[in-house]
Amino acid sequence: MACSRPPYWLTLLLIHVLLTCSLVLSDEEDGKKLLKFKNSLLNTEGLSNWNITSAPCNSKPQNWTGVICNDDGSVFGLQLENMGLGGNIDMDTLAEVTSIRTLSFMNNNFEGTMPNVQKIGPLRGVFLSYNKFSGDISGDAFSGMSGLRKVELANNDFTGKIPISLTQLPLLVDLQLQNNKFEGEIPDFDQKDLKVNFANNRLEGSVPQGLGNQDPSSFAGNNVCGKPLGSCKIKKRNTLKIIIIAIVSLVAVLAAIVIAMFLFRAQKRGKNEYRNQIKKTDRNNTYKANPNEIQMHNQKEIYKRTDNGGKLHFVRTDRERFELEDLLRASADVLGSGSFGSSYKAMILDGPAMVVKRFKEMSNVRKEDFHAHMRLLGSLSHPNLLPLVAFYYKKDEKLLITDFAVNGSLASHLHVKRKPDEPGLDWATRLKIIKGVARGLDYLYQELPRLSLPHGHLKSSNVLLDDAYNPLLADYALVPLINKEHAQQLMVAYKSPEFTQHGRTTKKTDVWCFGILILEMLTGKFPANYLEQGKGGKPDLGTWVNSVVREEWTGEVFDKEMKGTKNGEGEMLKLLKIGMCCCEWDITRRWDLKEVMEKIEELKEREEDEEYSSYASEGDANSSRAMDDDNFSFSVTS
Repeated sequence: MACSRPPYWLTLLLIHVLLTCSLVLSDEEDGKKLLKFKNSLLNTEGLSNWNITSAPCNSKPQNWTGVICNDDGSVFGLQLENMGLGGNIDMDTLAEVTSIRTLSFMNNNFEGTMPNVQKIGPLRGVFLSYNKFSGDISGDAFSGMSGLRKVELANNDFTGKIPISLTQLPLLVDLQLQNNKFEGEIPDFDQKDLKVNFANNRLEGSVPQGLGNQDPSSFAGNNVCGKPLGSCKIKKRNTLKIIIIAIVSLVAVLAAIVIAMFLFRAQKRGKNEYRNQIKKTDRNNTYKANPNEIQMHNQKEIYKRTDNGGKLHFVRTDRERFELEDLLRASADVLGSGSFGSSYKAMILDGPAMVVKRFKEMSNVRKEDFHAHMRLLGSLSHPNLLPLVAFYYKKDEKLLITDFAVNGSLASHLHVKRKPDEPGLDWATRLKIIKGVARGLDYLYQELPRLSLPHGHLKSSNVLLDDAYNPLLADYALVPLINKEHAQQLMVAYKSPEFTQHGRTTKKTDVWCFGILILEMLTGKFPANYLEQGKGGKPDLGTWVNSVVREEWTGEVFDKEMKGTKNGEGEMLKLLKIGMCCCEWDITRRWDLKEVMEKIEELKEREEDEEYSSYASEGDANSSRAMDDDNFSFSVTS
């Protein structure tokens, strides 16, 4: 008896069930392989939610940090960035996860030679920038990887020639090799729509014809020529011309020596008479110059004797330009001495007041890198950022010129002793300032995605106030420029729990700094741990606030000089909660900036339904219970 065919719908159902079971089993196997890969890494605290109890892509919500999933539940890639990871990147194990198409390990602490990415032939993206990889990369390192579109190896210590196999990738559209030690000539690339960056290597020769349409800055810091740079003919020198120039120069030097000797003898005869005349003039002179102005004038010749030729570099087109000589001639008042150097208020003749900040801890940064970073900062524009106007470069000292904020720093309003009748900042003004700081910080996160510390030094003295008490963030995005040892000793980001305990920073480190700023604003207390240099400082402000809230809530946590708006106590409590969630020691529980922004934007000057306004009058116990009832939790131990 012949068997009849099963119904068509039943066949489809069986196929669907088999495929689903296959995907689930595949995901579980991929999870085991990724756990094996994790074992090859160091400092994996950020991967604590990688565990055998859940599959990488089938759990909802998907909770394996850094795992990118396809719609079908397979693993598409890994994005393990800014996590302080080290150890070995086990490419053999990753190759067993056959669906992987992209790998990003940017801004970690990996060392040694470049991983053998060729073991995963179908890769589309390789992102290894901002690590400590070194050594040569073999010429065939990317052979056969025909689907590769993006390769980013910037800011490492790679040496040798640029791998020729990169020119054989038909789909390559993005190649970032800047800030390494690649040498030799640039191979010829003919891929359409390709964007490259070879800046700050040791390359030489002419730019290949296929790269003639690139941005000239992509070749800065090398010894190369040709389109889009200057003609290579300019670099050729005639031997005879060199000899003639050398002879002329020698004659000029000898003539200068003879003239100098003649002048020296002529001036020596009248030297004593000249000194006596100066002394007589000084006795009759009653003018007392501004000592700060003299301090600036004394720098005039020093600044003019540099390779800059006394030139200021302006990074904004909406400011009236002036020369360095105008700046040095201007009267100057010392504004203060901070972590990096002194600041002066300079009154330019017939122009606005400007702030000149001197930096001496940037000697490790190359001139090309410094100029490029200044241009980047000059391109930033936001109502809550103090705009960079111009800069001056010298090897052992730099000047940054910015606008002047008439109401000084937030720190001066919170911590300087006031007269009895002088009011402090009220709640409405403090809320306005916090919202502005949050918006400025969010803008930095958006515009500087490659920086793990978009600000890096967020504290009350770096929040300036304009004439309407709008906040302006200052000293932002300077981490790439400051000498590493000095930065780790003094910059606020390096006081965070993740750095003091684990020696690393993350994208949430600036959030921790913002949380401390919020608590400082609400309590009026200065964060004592900022005064400690290096690791192991005093307990942070978040620890103190948590102890008060949890153990002895009295309402005394808020600054007595903050005049509360009627029915605003509930909003203050909400902001206190936000600040403490920003200061969470456990990075996985700490809020990210997006969540912080959403919560802060919801705050008002007063609570409309007066839900929280009764807490202040119900006593300490009720206030403490109010925080608990809001599902609030906060830990201060790692």
